[in-house]
Amino acid sequence: MQGVLRYLSRNRSLLVGIGLLGLLALFLIIGHFTVDLTKVRPLSARPLQEPSWRYPFGTDRQGRDLLAVMVAGTPLTLRIGFIAGVLGVGIGTVLAFVGAYYRGITDTIIRGIADIGLTVPGLLVLIIIAVSIKGSLTVNQMAMVVASLAWLYPTRTIRAQVLSLRERGYVEIARMSGVSGPGIIFTELMPNMLPYLAATLVNAVSAAILASIGLEVLGLGPMESPTLGMTLYWVNFNAAMINGWWWWWTAPTVVIITVFLGLFFLTVGLDELANPRLRRSN
Repeated sequence: MQGVLRYLSRNRSLLVGIGLLGLLALFLIIGHFTVDLTKVRPLSARPLQEPSWRYPFGTDRQGRDLLAVMVAGTPLTLRIGFIAGVLGVGIGTVLAFVGAYYRGITDTIIRGIADIGLTVPGLLVLIIIAVSIKGSLTVNQMAMVVASLAWLYPTRTIRAQVLSLRERGYVEIARMSGVSGPGIIFTELMPNMLPYLAATLVNAVSAAILASIGLEVLGLGPMESPTLGMTLYWVNFNAAMINGWWWWWTAPTVVIITVFLGLFFLTVGLDELANPRLRRSN
């Protein structure tokens, strides 16, 4: 435990990231037990009330308590990002390990698909996919839409790391000792890649959240769910900024900035953990 604390004192990025996400988690936990979440429904409160003791974050034009919206909607947004990020990194990891270790035509196909996919405007493809789905998307469907492209970047970056590791001496020794390909992947390569995979996952979750918010602001998200992106959609739809209803967009903006800053510093900290050169330089 003391070793962990000493390392966190040196890795300030990781400490800041954990701290910001911890504060957000504390806010959500306390809010879950103290806030009436039924007030996320329209007409459950007086519309367009400025922040006050009764409504700390104010209310929107639909008559929803924005504090309840933040408490209920933030986990939904994080859920979209987490599902899409895990699926993207999971698929990317499998494809990267298979292609980079076995090489040949399999690696050429995987690399070609990933490289071509990365040249296509991702948001445009996601918009087309979201529009093609009939009816309003659910939170889980939104996660699937975002995950449809979330594997491309992890596939390329993880593949590059595996190509480097597969030429190391301990891998050659394991190969000459008769260890099978899957055995080398799971016992030699994967353990050495875990810190990098963790950093890649956090980065993928952050990118998935950003993509989902972008789609939701365009009105292509789960219309019935109080996610952060849909809250900003209604801000834009009702011209809240023009009308001076500053509290309506301030609450989701602050939460989104906290989420992204926390994930950013967490990614930087995990990257330092995965990169020995960065650790030595500090």
